Amino acid sequence: MRTPWPLVGLLVAAGVVAAFHVGKMPPSIPSIREELDASLRQAGWLLSTINLVTALGGMAIALTADRFGHRRLVLLGTGLCALASLFGAFAGSVDLLLVTRVVEGLGFIAVAVAAPTLLLRICTPASQRIAMAIWTTYMPAGAGTMMLIAAMILPGASWRIVWLVASAASVLMVVALLIGALRRRELDPVPVAHRPVLGEMKEVATSGGPLAIALCFGAYSCCWFAVVGFLPTLQIDRLGVSTSTAAIVTALVAMVNVTGNLSAGWLLHHGVPRVVVIVGAAVSMSFCAAGIFVDGVPDVLRLVLAGIYSAVIGVIPGSLFTAIPVHAPRPQLAGAATGLLMQGSNIGSLMGPPITGALVAAAGWPSAAWLTSIALGVAAAAGLFLHWREKRKLSP
Repeated sequence: MRTPWPLVGLLVAAGVVAAFHVGKMPPSIPSIREELDASLRQAGWLLSTINLVTALGGMAIALTADRFGHRRLVLLGTGLCALASLFGAFAGSVDLLLVTRVVEGLGFIAVAVAAPTLLLRICTPASQRIAMAIWTTYMPAGAGTMMLIAAMILPGASWRIVWLVASAASVLMVVALLIGALRRRELDPVPVAHRPVLGEMKEVATSGGPLAIALCFGAYSCCWFAVVGFLPTLQIDRLGVSTSTAAIVTALVAMVNVTGNLSAGWLLHHGVPRVVVIVGAAVSMSFCAAGIFVDGVPDVLRLVLAGIYSAVIGVIPGSLFTAIPVHAPRPQLAGAATGLLMQGSNIGSLMGPPITGALVAAAGWPSAAWLTSIALGVAAAAGLFLHWREKRKLSP
């Protein structure tokens, strides 16, 4: 059996396009607020809806994929994103736009939990680490690319054009999946005996390995979104740059996260222990992240530190996705473990920005360094626990 790398690329592309619907919102908020008269609270809900849907339903949707079929769910999720973005482009109120965001959230999480299981199924054991590291690029590559596209469109057009572009991308992705994946035998479901859904959820949620993976990913996301989420505000406040310039710089900082994702696969493939990758990145980057916020650092250097931080810290998700086959209670529950990982990730991304905002409002920008340091300390501790679990599980 050989790994079908073109098919791997197609599934990763499906994740990238799904992430377009995450990245299109942040740069579009000013245009939406102006056109639909949205309040800051409503804007916050528009920003966080997809994260909230994923945080609440990640594992449940993953177990649904095990029964409905992962290939079908990738197709369905991509189609839902296309339709919801199309209808959202013509929304006449914030409430209607919010409804379409909920549907986009369901489509996004369907793709995000189903595609990794398919990748594990079609890859040889020797290539799983590389394939899963490539998969982890879907979020920074997709969201960052769409943020960049939106930042270039919005100065001369409405946010509705951005929604139509995202919808068109998903339509093209549906066509590509129908052509390239619908009849591939490698993606056919493997017959397995399923236990009751609640029982399988309990089995995964009470297993130390998947819980530690979810906690580590949540701590990583909390810190990463705290940095990237407030980078535009930091640029505007400190450097006096325009909104569009701040959006473009932030998109580029988000996209360099891909280098860390890919580096994780290379490091693990060449024998570097997972604990060294996770703990080394978390500890070293805690100082880098703190330097973005503390006083006394030249303002331009803060942007350089943000780019270094985003690039290096990306090895953590790359390492965690490859840990799923090792720590899932049973091979059949790898999808559910992925769902739990996604829940942890999105809980962290929901917590990071509001906590950072509260700290900055109360004590200024330097106080945000406390959050980044604590969050990355939790990630390092979870990485050490995973190493202990792996030694016990893999020992004779």
